[in-house]
Amino acid sequence: MANFIEHDTFAALEKREWADENLAQSYAHVFAKAADMVVPHLVKAVETETGTKALDLCCGHGNVAAGLARAGARVTGLDFSPAMLDMARANVPEAMFIEGDAMDLDFDDASFDAVTIGFGMPHVPDPPKVVAEARRVLRPGGRLAFSVWCGPEVDTALGYVFGAIELFGDPDVALPPGPGANDYADPALAFPVLKAAGFTDCRQSLVASEWRVDDPGAPYDFFLEGTARGGALLRSQPPEHAEAIRSAVVSKVLEKHGSGPQWTVPIPAIVTAAVAA
Repeated sequence: MANFIEHDTFAALEKREWADENLAQSYAHVFAKAADMVVPHLVKAVETETGTKALDLCCGHGNVAAGLARAGARVTGLDFSPAMLDMARANVPEAMFIEGDAMDLDFDDASFDAVTIGFGMPHVPDPPKVVAEARRVLRPGGRLAFSVWCGPEVDTALGYVFGAIELFGDPDVALPPGPGANDYADPALAFPVLKAAGFTDCRQSLVASEWRVDDPGAPYDFFLEGTARGGALLRSQPPEHAEAIRSAVVSKVLEKHGSGPQWTVPIPAIVTAAVAA
């Protein structure tokens, strides 16, 4: 039987990993170069303008909050990671940031015009609770937008890395049960959850986000050093398995994107938007 990584709950793994300052900073400074490309699409999807009262859930280091603030919104950000919140407060001093639980918000009903969630949906144990709380705190006509990385059914660095883990990873290293990393990129799952929570006008758009790297193994390194779920899997691999996984990622990048010396590696995202009924 496979052994779960250190803790046997999804919530414990997420909180432990994102509390690590080095991991949080690696995500913010390297991995998030792709996430930053999605920010304008989230800001546009909630129709941000001067005076919009916006709540940025799972705000991380504040990149979405910064985009909202630049568009004139009055921004409150919330995250469970003190390490991320420290960066967010430094990056977006004009916003207010709160440590809290996206599944149990301490805000009044109908108190925001917009809610954004930048890649936070896969990091909470119960995403439908987050959607329901977002609807509760939105005024009627308010807008929700969230982003999720596309799954391996498209050409994506995520598929390169997790495909290599599937082929070459130690079968005794496994994650605790939790939401699928790409579940909410699928409208067949996302739209019914949104509608059940009281949203209408559900729609999705694809964002062709990417990394530009000078090492074909960089996608492996980005997941290793700057993510919770993938990083936990990779950091727990015995050395021979880790080497094989990285080599497989290098081979896939070279196969898909040429011989270099620089590579543009896709890691596309889906932005889902809806209106509070």
